[in-house]
Amino acid sequence: MNIGPYQLASNVMLAPMAGITDQPFRQLCCSLGAGLAVSEMLSANPKVWKTEKSKRRLLHSAEAGIRSVQIAGSDPDEMAYAAQVNVEHGAQIIDINMGCPAKKVNKKLAGSALLKEPPQVERIVQAVVNAVNIPVTLKIRTGWCENTRNGVEIAKIAEANGIQSLAVHGRTRCDFYKGDAEYDTIKAIKKAISIPVVANGDITSVETAERVLSYTGADAIMIGRAAQGRPWIFREMNHFLKNGTHMSAPAMEEKRSILIGHVKELHKFYGDFMGVRFARKHVSWYMQAHDQGKAFRSIFNALESTNEQLDALNLYFDNLT
Repeated sequence: MNIGPYQLASNVMLAPMAGITDQPFRQLCCSLGAGLAVSEMLSANPKVWKTEKSKRRLLHSAEAGIRSVQIAGSDPDEMAYAAQVNVEHGAQIIDINMGCPAKKVNKKLAGSALLKEPPQVERIVQAVVNAVNIPVTLKIRTGWCENTRNGVEIAKIAEANGIQSLAVHGRTRCDFYKGDAEYDTIKAIKKAISIPVVANGDITSVETAERVLSYTGADAIMIGRAAQGRPWIFREMNHFLKNGTHMSAPAMEEKRSILIGHVKELHKFYGDFMGVRFARKHVSWYMQAHDQGKAFRSIFNALESTNEQLDALNLYFDNLT
């Protein structure tokens, strides 16, 4: 799959997730087979860019892989300016967020709330596409609610105004993350437009990946929550889609290496205080399959220093082997 001049190494992508798909996690997933890793959502409002969180999200130039940066907002001029600033900071693709279901985003008529306003969708897309000379992509849901599922209409607007790839989460905004994702709308969108379509939602296994690609005709799939604590899912899916066979699960020593390497990068990226806190949630996801009684996670979450965290992880894996 290509997005503008960029050819993806695989058609399995990491979905943008606020507070999760930071630079360390994106780089890790790319090293394990993600063809593209889209950044956390960055507000288009320049008034918030001076916060430490926003400053970190504006760092793109040192990243491995294709640098796709997601922006969110409701004002076309602000979105255009945000796109330009991110290009100056090293973005190679700008992704527009029209899929976030969070109330604090939607009350500002941003994220998936924009699906209720197709004319505003068009104005924003036109403004961003005209503001930069790199590819612009769009991520949406199937609509605002079951009775206003207008994904095909939005997709046609996107294609007509220069969007070069469209990712679709198979839920409406009102679904949030409840129930099962539906792929009929994604299939209809793929039939209605000629730009690449990326299917997203509940793709948690290699078999689901193959089934969704086959059913929808999508050009690629996007993995979100299933990659939490399991970043090797990308290479497993790539292998299955190419060969039709299951790849061996990573050995415990490799899991140890991946997890501890990830924690070290979090410490380095966020610093000692915040790095310890971000490490807690990622370690919790990694440990779900091994720490059934949550005994280790209870101990780990009480640790306050980077060295304590690394010592605890090494001791845990030493005891396993």
